[in-house]
Amino acid sequence: MVDKYGTGQDPNCYSGTSVLINLLNITNDDILEEAEREITIACAETIEFQEPPYDLDYLCAIHQTLFCDIYEWAGKIRTLDISKGDTHFCNTRFIDKEADKLFTAFADNNYFSEYDKTDLICAVSELYGELNMVHPFREGNGRAQRILFEHIVINAGFEIYWESVSQEEWISANVAAVYCDYSSLEALFGRCIGDPL
Repeated sequence: MVDKYGTGQDPNCYSGTSVLINLLNITNDDILEEAEREITIACAETIEFQEPPYDLDYLCAIHQTLFCDIYEWAGKIRTLDISKGDTHFCNTRFIDKEADKLFTAFADNNYFSEYDKTDLICAVSELYGELNMVHPFREGNGRAQRILFEHIVINAGFEIYWESVSQEEWISANVAAVYCDYSSLEALFGRCIGDPL
């Protein structure tokens, strides 16, 4: 049986299924997805904004908080190479290096804290797309990234709201970003980033 990331029988899944082994012992994909959604929504409410530095450790801490009641490996870098459709995410050997490169450049730009709204939209769109390709976690990358980017945008002095964007739009924009086309992400961040705080 092939899992949703195309890796064949994943050792992180229950035998003969594509369901990730979880602390809730749920063996049905739909039920696990619903449980993930409910639990991570509640856990996200407990994550408070912090000022920089923003780095891979910060993202791991967000992921740990979101998924610690669901997966034993919450907050830990994945150890399996994965792909989704035609998109191959960063090889596990290079996750730390590639994430470091992105976060170092980000820090060198003072975490975008001095950018006006137009420049911020462009900068966060590219960083979001590139970080999505690193895909450091086995599951839950998008949810963890959105919280990180909330903090980035708030730190830059702007409001941010995700409600106007559908899951299909995020997926489509991230697929375009695989080919370094950030225009769809820019359009979405243009809708999500609001007024100055």
